[in-house]
Amino acid sequence: MAHVRSLGGFSGAASEARAPRRVGAKPWDTLDELTRSGIIPLDRAESARRAAKRTGSRPEDIILHRRLATEAQIAAARAKVLGVQLADLDRYPPERLLLDALGATEAIRFGVLPWRRLGNTTLVAAPSQEAFKAAGPALTASLGQCALVIAEPNAITQAILRKKRTYLTRLAETRVPIRESCRALFGARWEIGIAALAVAVLIALGFASGPVLLVATCWALLTLVATTLLKIAAAVISLTRKVPAPPDMRGLQTAALPRISILVPLYEETRIAQHLLARLQKLNYPRDRLDVILITERDDFTTRDTLAATALPHWFRHLTVPPGRVKTKPRALNFALDHCRGTIVGVYDAEDAPEPDQLLHVAGAFARAEGDVACLQGRLDYYNPEENWLSRCFTMEYAAWFRVLLPGLAALHFPVPLGGTTLFFRRAALEELHGWDAHNVTEDADLGLRLARKGLRTELIDTVTHEEANCRAWPWVRQRSRWLKGYAITYAAHMRRPAALWRDLGPWGFLGVQVLFLCTLSQFLLAPLLWSFWLVVFGWAHPILPLLPENGLLWIMGLFIVSELSGLGLVALGLRQTRHGHIWPWMLSLPAYFPLGTAAAYKAAGELLGRPFYWDKTVHGVTLTAEP
Repeated sequence: MAHVRSLGGFSGAASEARAPRRVGAKPWDTLDELTRSGIIPLDRAESARRAAKRTGSRPEDIILHRRLATEAQIAAARAKVLGVQLADLDRYPPERLLLDALGATEAIRFGVLPWRRLGNTTLVAAPSQEAFKAAGPALTASLGQCALVIAEPNAITQAILRKKRTYLTRLAETRVPIRESCRALFGARWEIGIAALAVAVLIALGFASGPVLLVATCWALLTLVATTLLKIAAAVISLTRKVPAPPDMRGLQTAALPRISILVPLYEETRIAQHLLARLQKLNYPRDRLDVILITERDDFTTRDTLAATALPHWFRHLTVPPGRVKTKPRALNFALDHCRGTIVGVYDAEDAPEPDQLLHVAGAFARAEGDVACLQGRLDYYNPEENWLSRCFTMEYAAWFRVLLPGLAALHFPVPLGGTTLFFRRAALEELHGWDAHNVTEDADLGLRLARKGLRTELIDTVTHEEANCRAWPWVRQRSRWLKGYAITYAAHMRRPAALWRDLGPWGFLGVQVLFLCTLSQFLLAPLLWSFWLVVFGWAHPILPLLPENGLLWIMGLFIVSELSGLGLVALGLRQTRHGHIWPWMLSLPAYFPLGTAAAYKAAGELLGRPFYWDKTVHGVTLTAEP
């Protein structure tokens, strides 16, 4: 056992670890040791002590936040205080069988690492005695007698990843059970079925084009009625509901604030990485209660190198996701979930600029919410509406969606399709749902539906995150095609067993899914058929006109007008709740904006055949000068 001797009396330290010299070590002992060793000046140590007492924070967190000592110095001081070994996990990696006995996910969750076996005792590396005690029952059940050794938190994480990278990567891709995931939908049967349907439609059009077009037109009109009624209901709710007063944050004591973990998936984001760090550092939330995880992909060398060259605050961590079968945002989120240290888990995108008090609002909203509220959805807005016509239209669309339509869905007790960012979950509920479906390219909408099926609720909170509007036509189409493809996949996944969906959501919730997903997709795909009726105004003989009842065309035109007016009404109601009211004249140009969505829908339909899980990346950082 040469490595034992090289550790400097490892055997003796192990026996001491069974009964540390300072069993009753106090939270201040590590600070005192750092002061005695000359690492922290006495006056700064006293200031840190007062701050920790005032806020209820751990002294180590105050030390790190103020950059008074490094993680390595704190670990060495803590080991000396407790009289236990300081483990070198890089030089002496853990024994695989010990880690397997506890389980990699449990080790990550507790932040501990079964390291070496010495006699009948397992030496467990932990960052603190508190972490060791928290994991005590799980350690004893799987390993028997255990003893503490100290190691840095990041060293523990990296050692686990080196040993269990393949397993954890596979787990991130299959976390959601296959009966709930979309990954089992696609294959030879799917492609054959779609091809057969396309052939059948072509044959039907060849032999009976009139009746086929009539059926398609009737379905398009029926779905238009459904979506129009939903818009009208959302508008009425918006006009009649009482706007809640801003929450009173004065009652929130710092010591009672929960720890919040923020997940930020990044991919090829070098143009925006520095802006992201600056925005997140504006968050008005105690740093010792904040845990930000920046997630990158293994092949994204540019973003990884950018972060490696950046001095990240102590409450930031950088986690790299190994390559796998798919490369999607939800897979990255799943990989990082077990690494979270907070009881609340939030998600931001790379280009997000949240309001500084946003996390205080989240903490207060969860503190006051009922137990079945598992998710809080913030409002999204854009900081570059003046970039061009496309960014203005996108801003108007988001105003209607997040400020009128989503609150209307919640008020109607329909499932709420979540946005991809400014989401905050009770961690226990998120883990109960097995995280995100790694294969779904609109994992947010799918998760909102799975929340509703479990009887959990989403509430919308009055806090805004600003994003960068996609202001170029082809990137806009690519982004929207991913969203529409994800909607189609989500609908197909949950409608595999319609009776189960009906049972989980009830008749009203089931109806809401049909309107939100099926009717929306139908409207995008069949829009050209509806637009063709406007050609009658210019004297074109429409082939369906002879099949319509008397005055049928007038009813169709009236429906078109009501639908357009309801859509414009939603936009107007949404804009009046934003700072963008001055762009309202551009609402009249929206009829020229929505055909882009139909182009995206047909692109999405094509990808469903060949690349259902392909994540079409949206480039960020095109507009940075107009930030709020």
